[in-house]
Amino acid sequence: PDACTIGGESHGIIEGNTAFGVLGAAARGYPSNRLDAGDAAPEVVAALRERFRRRVFNRNGEKVSGSVRLLEKTPKNSLRIPFLAKVFPDALFVYLYRDPRQVLASMMEAWESGGFRSYPQLPGWTGLPWSMVLTPGWRDLVGKPLPDIVTAQWQSATNILLDDLEALPPDRWSAVRYDRFVADPDQEIRRICADVGFAWDRSLGYTLPLANHTVSMPHGEKWRKREREILPRLPQVADTIGRSERFSLKKLVR
Repeated sequence: PDACTIGGESHGIIEGNTAFGVLGAAARGYPSNRLDAGDAAPEVVAALRERFRRRVFNRNGEKVSGSVRLLEKTPKNSLRIPFLAKVFPDALFVYLYRDPRQVLASMMEAWESGGFRSYPQLPGWTGLPWSMVLTPGWRDLVGKPLPDIVTAQWQSATNILLDDLEALPPDRWSAVRYDRFVADPDQEIRRICADVGFAWDRSLGYTLPLANHTVSMPHGEKWRKREREILPRLPQVADTIGRSERFSLKKLVR
């Protein structure tokens, strides 16, 4: 009940035209969506905090004033943890782990759907328009098959976010596993809220609503429709797969 939101992802707030400099990838020559602590100049911090403040509302849709707890989820922000940690010094981060096979299948589906095009006219890019997070090294993927692209995209984003989370004090991050969350949403949301200091006063039951941008009905074994594309690529990212799973388990045993 004490959480506030902007009602969606924060692309426009962070990457939109501002008077305090350029944070969007386009204005920087498309290196990636990466932002670090050096990008959080004092004027940037002040302006960005004000931008968020003007947009927040509580769970009843009411505008709020004073100090608020902001709940925010934007995939691109997986590359911006040091930046956000400086903009919001008391921010806590929650890592959502999902079976990489499921993630890769979902990413391919998203690219092919055309509904997640983040940079439809990315200079130098060929093939399907670039979708979702723009990861460092994307130029090395020009001309590659889609399974190779999403595998590299996932590996780059995952390694960066894990590096950044591990650099934070342990009490500034938590983790949740997708499989545990969908199996028992109510128990997991209560655990997460306890970790980050949110109150919780509702029951989620055992069935969650579909996300607004769902492409097709989710299912734990849906990735097997693409296993011929996915399985041959897993060995090349085995280290990242193991690392991400180990990280997701660190705080689950009490």
